[in-house]
Amino acid sequence: MSTTTTELGVKTADTPKAPPIELTEKAAAEVRRIATEQNLPEKLHLRLRVVGGGCSGFQHKLDLDPAVNEKLDETFEMNGVPVVIDKRSLLYLGGVTVDFVDDLNKRGFSITNPSAKTTCGCGSSFSM
Repeated sequence: MSTTTTELGVKTADTPKAPPIELTEKAAAEVRRIATEQNLPEKLHLRLRVVGGGCSGFQHKLDLDPAVNEKLDETFEMNGVPVVIDKRSLLYLGGVTVDFVDDLNKRGFSITNPSAKTTCGCGSSFSM
């Protein structure tokens, strides 16, 4: 998202914000596959957020969301997928990588958060 600032009476366009997270190409491809397979609306965003819960206190949540709140959300484009993160969750998501794993032992989205101090035994929640 680009905004305009004024310095000494001259308007200049700010450069778009760098995404605080990384969405791998495999994860982006899976999001596009799910949206196509389920005939979801064309204007859809991958929403990443942090919610309270789990054994360790916080959990990552991924949703497909058609709505964006300009006051509360930041929007980024990554590998052809629009990603929305609410400003409060941004505080916990610096450096996060969202990937998609498909092997013999596991199939699904994987979120790696380098800011997490501990995780629970099953890996579904974390603490800061």
